[in-house]
Amino acid sequence: MISTMYQNRRTALFNALPNKSFVIISGYQQKVRSKNIKYHFRQDNDFLYLTGFNEPDAVALLYSDESKDTGYSYTLLCRPKDEAQEVSFGVRAGVLGAVSQYGADDAFDIAELEQALLSKLTDHTNLFISDELGRFSNQVVGWLSYQRQSCSFDTIKQYRTLTPLAKVLHPMRVIKSSHEIDKIKAAVHASTAGHIAVMQACKPGVNEALLSASFNFAISQYGCSEVAYPNIVASGNNACCLHYEENCCNLADGQMLLIDAGGELEHYASDITRTYPVNGKFTEAQSLLYQLVLKALDAAIAKVTPGACWNSLYETCMTVMAQGLIELGLLSGTIEEVMRTESYKRFTIHKTGHWLGMDVHDVGPYHDENGQWRKLESGMVFTIEPGIYIPLSATDVPEAYRGMGIRIEDDILVTQNGHENLSINIPRTVDEIETVMATSL
Repeated sequence: MISTMYQNRRTALFNALPNKSFVIISGYQQKVRSKNIKYHFRQDNDFLYLTGFNEPDAVALLYSDESKDTGYSYTLLCRPKDEAQEVSFGVRAGVLGAVSQYGADDAFDIAELEQALLSKLTDHTNLFISDELGRFSNQVVGWLSYQRQSCSFDTIKQYRTLTPLAKVLHPMRVIKSSHEIDKIKAAVHASTAGHIAVMQACKPGVNEALLSASFNFAISQYGCSEVAYPNIVASGNNACCLHYEENCCNLADGQMLLIDAGGELEHYASDITRTYPVNGKFTEAQSLLYQLVLKALDAAIAKVTPGACWNSLYETCMTVMAQGLIELGLLSGTIEEVMRTESYKRFTIHKTGHWLGMDVHDVGPYHDENGQWRKLESGMVFTIEPGIYIPLSATDVPEAYRGMGIRIEDDILVTQNGHENLSINIPRTVDEIETVMATSL
């Protein structure tokens, strides 16, 4: 079933390409952490999406081939079998395994890449490449012109175009299959346990690093060996840094804690944020700001249905939060004035969502071919994450509101008739949070 899934993806891609296409997809290489110690390997997601091959130093070639029923051939280049290396670093599929296990029509040692590529790049005129790290930046122009420069003067010349594969592939990845949705749901389920574990472990004096470790331990019990991105465990004013990663401070009584953390399961991400008081009880100011952000989030979620405009979710969040900030006295002017001048952006400093999938900020356009905001479709998965941030430096704001960042983020699936909030089981209302935190570990 799995090999068929990858074959179906390759076929769908090739059906979207013009005649005489040749596709080069570069996998990632192993990275060194220190001397002979390597980082845990993580494959390029475009490569993995189309091949399922999860070893370093591999390249896939897809190219028009009229002799095939599918209309294309698939060649995989990878590391050869090596008994000594495999004893130290694990089993390799090798050239034979690339064919028998991963469905390649043929396979070669990665050292033979250029020879194999040029031998198959015959009358193909449309070259597509996926090489985000620029591994072949210095070679691709030579590949494009090789035929013209190496053939006799009276041979028909091939004038090839070069296009990033992302232009075709990334829009396809926006709509998730049932298999992908199941993986994302499983990652969210694991993260649910992780967030609840952190809520229960949170108290004054605890270090942010311990809470980060508590999240990782909890999701590991559900099969997650990775997080989708470095955990953000930010207490007090640290939460006003959107991608705070130090996770080194002790929590203080009276502070709020923002935790943005998501487990990754079998290469599919979750991305969830919760914010709550370190001591488990909201002050009046904390509660007012928190419930304003939650109100904005719920208003945006309510709009999620096929056909809705992507940007309407952001506009909804901004309108709700701007009105609330006016009512709290943190912004001045009418709602019309505030929206026109965008003065709300002082406290609402980021967009309110992104696609979610193999990448935590998953690939794919947010606009259609005419430059208009994309309409929502069944099978899309994304986050909605409004936030309000008032740093300690905002001395013109009442002190009760200073030194806190509040963000609430849920993972949303568009269904045929509306939506599903995949992360709804992680406490999000004031009462739910205080109840869970009262049962501290």
